[in-house]
Amino acid sequence: MRRILILLVTLAVGAAALAALWIFRGREISSFIDRYWTVETRSAPIQSIGYEGSGTGGILIVNDVSLSLNDVRSDLSLSVGTTKDNQLALATSGKVFPLGPLTSTSEDTGERLATVPPLGDQAFLAIRHSVLSWPTPLDLNFMTGQSPSWKRHIYYEIRWKKSSGANLEMLWRYEQFFYPGNGWASGFMTRQGSTGLIRIERKE
Repeated sequence: MRRILILLVTLAVGAAALAALWIFRGREISSFIDRYWTVETRSAPIQSIGYEGSGTGGILIVNDVSLSLNDVRSDLSLSVGTTKDNQLALATSGKVFPLGPLTSTSEDTGERLATVPPLGDQAFLAIRHSVLSWPTPLDLNFMTGQSPSWKRHIYYEIRWKKSSGANLEMLWRYEQFFYPGNGWASGFMTRQGSTGLIRIERKE
């Protein structure tokens, strides 16, 4: 009987430790798993891409999704502009990736720079989310009285291959909140230091 009690206490302590780890370190555990496994919920061809900004920072609009280029890490060194042959292009680490001929150029009037993928390019926007969500019982919102009970990361990825063979990959990470009764909210919540554009790779 004593051995059974010791076993039960050990299991209870272990379960409590795991629950505490999940609550206080769930975000880090989820992020680690995300490096190897995420769930893709949507992948669609890019029909249009636009840019609103001054060349650094701003917003990239892919189909109907607005992706922030603000607060980008300095090592990513990203800028957006036009080339000599009037194409919308991204520049990173000294390499330029043309997206396509401009279809809208009236930036001074508030209209965004825009283009469509040229014929022969393979351009997709994929949306994925974490396999593991983490509980947030300590999150309190005194303004609205409604707080998320779970959170997870959501990823937006541009995969672009030009007919010339050049490749561009861009990855954004945001947080997505789950509210009881309403389900998962829009996946564009930010957290300083861990969200936004987290990777950009340009390959030949």
